[in-house]
Amino acid sequence: MNRHAAREKAFQILFQLDMNDKEPEQAMKDHLESLEVDPFIKTLVEGVAANKQTMDSVITASLENWTIERIASVERTVLRIAVYEIRWQEDVPVNVSINEAVELANLYGDEKSGKFVNGVLAKVTT
Repeated sequence: MNRHAAREKAFQILFQLDMNDKEPEQAMKDHLESLEVDPFIKTLVEGVAANKQTMDSVITASLENWTIERIASVERTVLRIAVYEIRWQEDVPVNVSINEAVELANLYGDEKSGKFVNGVLAKVTT
């Protein structure tokens, strides 16, 4: 599985975790058809779940006239993944994390999601 596909699966799992009270390991097993979990999916899901408060603080510091609670679940989940990659995944270039986040936001959010995510991540990276 390539990283783009793995990132999308991780997004779907993390979105479910945001809505339901499950452990990351169980959510991955429930969501993925195969018994073998891709290492990149596991890294993203476990990393985001373990560092959610830190990432939410980073995101909150980059918001203007918004709170983390007001952000729709799609955008909040996408931002958490991107911030995790930017802060903790040294093998992923920052511009790749931002581009992938914008793509996910455009795919799963509304027509303004990509621009919103891009704007927040621009502030996170400055």
